[in-house]
Amino acid sequence: MSAPTPFEKPLQPQSADIDELGHVNNIVYVRWIQELASAHWGSITSRDERAELAWVVVRHEIDYKAAALLGDALLGRTWVGDQTAATCVRHTEIARAGDGRVLMAARTTWCAIRPADGRLRRIPDAIRARFKP
Repeated sequence: MSAPTPFEKPLQPQSADIDELGHVNNIVYVRWIQELASAHWGSITSRDERAELAWVVVRHEIDYKAAALLGDALLGRTWVGDQTAATCVRHTEIARAGDGRVLMAARTTWCAIRPADGRLRRIPDAIRARFKP
């Protein structure tokens, strides 16, 4: 089985992202995980599809491998791996653009819901197919 092509987006730490230790705060990585997932979702779906299906996080697993600093040019990558009827595991990496070093790697389990009422929803086959390589 071939690996999925990741969705990529450049990221740039801002001064408000830097903590008292001088590096990007861990909560910023969580925000970037969310932003990358949302950008990817928006790039592969229509407005009508997004009105019928949304995602909520049920689990984050994050490994912080090295610090990102103010001024670092970063690249965020995300792709979808394993799927069940109503969940998927999304992988996210944040790497330094200059040398490609992965600074953070995450596995996030997302659950599909119906936005109108927040109820669990099966992932339609047409959406599921867009997540495959």
